Amino acid sequence: MPAVMFGVCVVAEIAAIGLSWRLEPVYDTLLYGLFALATVGAGAAIVQRRPGNAIGWLFCGFGLLNAFASDVAQGWGLRAAAEGWPGGPIGEAISAVSWLPNGYGWTLTFLLFPTGRFLSGRWRALAWTGGVGLLISMAAWSLSPDRGRDFVSGRNPWAVSALPTGLLLGIGMPLFLGSMLGAVASLAVRFHRSTGLERQQLKWFVLAAVIAGIALPTSFVLWYVNPAAGIIAALALTGLPLAAGAAILRYRLYDIDFFISRTVAYAGLTLLLLASYAVLTVALGAFLGRGSAWTTAVATLVCAFLFRPLRARIQDAVDRRFNRSRYDALHRMTAFLDDVRAGRRPPEDVEAVLGEILGDPTLELLVFLPESRRYVDLSGAPREDMDARHRIAIERGDQPIGVVRYDGASALGPDLVRRVVEDSGLAVEIARLRAELNVQLVEVKASRTRIITATHAERRRIERDLHDGAQQRLVSIGLALRHAQHQLATAATADIRTTLDGAVAEATVAIGELRELARGLPPAQLDSGLAPACEELARRAPLPVSVRMPERRFDTGVEAAAYFICCEGLTNAVKHADATRVDLIADHDRGHLVVRVVDDGIGGATPRHGTGLTGLADRVAALGGTFQVQSRPGAGTTLVAELPCGS
Repeated sequence: MPAVMFGVCVVAEIAAIGLSWRLEPVYDTLLYGLFALATVGAGAAIVQRRPGNAIGWLFCGFGLLNAFASDVAQGWGLRAAAEGWPGGPIGEAISAVSWLPNGYGWTLTFLLFPTGRFLSGRWRALAWTGGVGLLISMAAWSLSPDRGRDFVSGRNPWAVSALPTGLLLGIGMPLFLGSMLGAVASLAVRFHRSTGLERQQLKWFVLAAVIAGIALPTSFVLWYVNPAAGIIAALALTGLPLAAGAAILRYRLYDIDFFISRTVAYAGLTLLLLASYAVLTVALGAFLGRGSAWTTAVATLVCAFLFRPLRARIQDAVDRRFNRSRYDALHRMTAFLDDVRAGRRPPEDVEAVLGEILGDPTLELLVFLPESRRYVDLSGAPREDMDARHRIAIERGDQPIGVVRYDGASALGPDLVRRVVEDSGLAVEIARLRAELNVQLVEVKASRTRIITATHAERRRIERDLHDGAQQRLVSIGLALRHAQHQLATAATADIRTTLDGAVAEATVAIGELRELARGLPPAQLDSGLAPACEELARRAPLPVSVRMPERRFDTGVEAAAYFICCEGLTNAVKHADATRVDLIADHDRGHLVVRVVDDGIGGATPRHGTGLTGLADRVAALGGTFQVQSRPGAGTTLVAELPCGS
């Protein structure tokens, strides 16, 4: 049904345009057709989505009445007069009086908006009063001899001279216009009593009604002076059904405060600049001459210079009065940023401030760490569960800084929410840098903890191995030697030789165990320097190893770290990489000792938690250096460590 009514309206307007084309101004033909389509379209949408709301049916009704009684009838009257068709005066008469039922439709709209019901039972009397005034006024208007200007012939063929049309208009028009004013008053009363959602709906319609309330009387006064005044009326009337439909269907409902503030601000700015221009023109004209081009140029430049500061001040004042939520939101964020700059509040409070402004205590701010390419909260904890909540990204240029996640139910509206979040970018950027520092501190603490834990574990292993292995064998050697001492007095030489051979064997095994325990500890050769230690390591290796090391000495900790890197790299190449050759290389470069262990093995090595490579990374990090593993499958492995070592 709604689609059928809109389709009928479209057909009627096409017919009206065809009938009226080039017989009246083009703006008259098109704009009033647009008004009828907007009215029926808004009504059809309301009927479709809110069938219980009487305003939808009301819009469809008087929108179709306007299409047929005003546009089609007017077009028929004009075409009949031009082509000699029959029934022209009838069409002209219907068109001339059609504005009255159209106006009564708006009276009913004011009384019923936005719920489709009267504010109370006593307001029904106002609708009946307007209906009586409508009937009397229509009869007097259509039969009055004074309405000749509404006809092409200049004469009303339906006029009844004996009828007191002036008296009837004197009775009907006050009732008609009075009921319309009463309907406007009911709208004001309803607005005063409304709260929440209904108030937002009323704001939309009241804004359009105020604009129409200024435009329609203006166009009525100028109607017979300048026909182009009809443009004002058509545009103002078209805005009414569109605003009503948007409000009832709740489309971008909470943006109304933005539209109101912008409308009032720019209207006030326009008036102020016009007044400034007029005053400057008069003042400068007294000195430079009234017709001087300099007068116009200087006045224009001054107004252009005043535009930006005046707009900011007027917008601020208007927001304070008409868009308080926007004013409070932006000024609270500005005050918070001032506190951050002054050091009175930490930037991490931006999450709580955004939550308060948006009215969402569950709001969460995540910042982006470019090095690790991940999001973390303000404490540095990683967050991977990017759920389906509403999100607003914060960026600097093309680089992401963070993301705000909230429930999406803020009363500020999406545009203002985005504006507030974007304004918080400075605090978010500072909080991001601090979170990145927290993450690095956590990693340093974890690295040092692993080093300490590994050191204690190694000490316990050495103590256990010494106790269970070499210590027991040395005790056995001692006992064997003591036994040999007793045998010197009583036993044969062969028995003594056997006992001593066993002691020597035990000592040999103990020495081997002590050497095994010493693996991983700085060897004695490191006392002579890094190069001799690595050359000794290469001689013991089961595969060819080349060594290129600086001859100079470095700090003991640096040399130990470099040696262990070579040991671990060589061990991995032998055990895991199936390498046939290893290069141990160290260079002194701009205050750093750069150590490289290169093999030609199978590659694919990755530092994992608990592996030797992780331990090397921790050891290097403890010295303030960097450690990298370059190991593509099939391309060998290269360990690169940069150790600060001074000049």
